[in-house]
Amino acid sequence: MSSERRKIAGVMGGMGPDATVDFMAKVIALTDSGRDQDHVHMIVDQDPTVPNRQAAIASGKDDVSDHLTAMAQRLERAGADFLVMVCNTAHVFVDGVRAGTSIPFISIIDETIAEIDRRAPAARSVGVMATDGCLDTRIYQDAVEAAGRSALTPDERGVAELMRLISAIKAGDQGPEIAAGMQSVAQSLVDRGAEAIIGGCTEIPIVFEGDGFAVPVISSTNVLAARTLAFAQGSEPLPNK
Repeated sequence: MSSERRKIAGVMGGMGPDATVDFMAKVIALTDSGRDQDHVHMIVDQDPTVPNRQAAIASGKDDVSDHLTAMAQRLERAGADFLVMVCNTAHVFVDGVRAGTSIPFISIIDETIAEIDRRAPAARSVGVMATDGCLDTRIYQDAVEAAGRSALTPDERGVAELMRLISAIKAGDQGPEIAAGMQSVAQSLVDRGAEAIIGGCTEIPIVFEGDGFAVPVISSTNVLAARTLAFAQGSEPLPNK
């Protein structure tokens, strides 16, 4: 691969920190490498000071957008050729990022929806596991439905359990009980008819990637890692800004 074709990935991270490290590890693991120089050049802004996205959505007070835009601008100034953001819910606030930078922003939402066509093209009903804020804004449900499928989300009890599990992962509890809980939420969606599952929170694949599960599990982190690798290595051209 010629160095002229390689691109630098700007990684908007810290939401949460473990999820960002998990994303980076997945990019590294996916890379066919025999030496350091084969790996992707990533500039990572691991900024845990971005305000709580769920609270911003629930309150209607947007104290998130300016933080994200500033982070994106720092990465562009540092030399990034394109941007990715390792947080699904924060994609609710990306308008400022797009308007405030001149490099492409790769949406984890768009890439995850596109992956359904590759991994589960026959699926007509898709279960969405995501934070309450992400689900409330319907960024995944609307995208699933725009692609001609129906979206299933956890019931009120399921959402509360999912938030408990995500909070536990952020706090460092990534053990078997948490993994089993994630699988249980996913199974409840399958029991209601889901033919594929979107892991639409970057904490989810830290404990549950769906290996051996009853239906395909589309991990947003895994998808973003693979797409980051493709764009950075030049095997696929970057989209226009």
